[in-house]
Amino acid sequence: MEQPRIDPSRVKGWGVDADPENDPTYPMKKRNNGEHAGYTWERPPQQPTGVEVLHSNERPNLTAAFGTSTPPVALSGMIRRLAFKYSESSYGHWLPLMLADRVNAVEGVLDDLAHGHVPNLIDELGWKAEWEHNRKSLVARVAVGALVTSVAVAYLTRKRRDD
Repeated sequence: MEQPRIDPSRVKGWGVDADPENDPTYPMKKRNNGEHAGYTWERPPQQPTGVEVLHSNERPNLTAAFGTSTPPVALSGMIRRLAFKYSESSYGHWLPLMLADRVNAVEGVLDDLAHGHVPNLIDELGWKAEWEHNRKSLVARVAVGALVTSVAVAYLTRKRRDD
């Protein structure tokens, strides 16, 4: 299938870097006009995959190099797999990924507790630095959190008493 021809004169900003006098790297950059000839390079060898690697559904294959330190696991992994079924341009991709990050943080705390390590949440959440540098905001957030938690607990216990 042939690509539609684009008229450069109708595209705002087209060729903005064509004038070397308007190039912020000029005259430091050694110009050979190779940028305009196109890039020809060999793809680096593919990194071996020892774990599940999620990648955009807009890419036919994996990039040559990628991170494998935290493969998707548990509930956060299920949410991530769901997110990667959607295009990167949709909320269906990014909102579940943000939710998966929050779920993964809770999973990390539960994993620490399961292995006998009590996490220092005050330090890990940055509350010590927040107390030192932004005390008013920290107090407001903790107060709102306590209020929301109290209302939720009161609502849930009231409902039980009515039954």
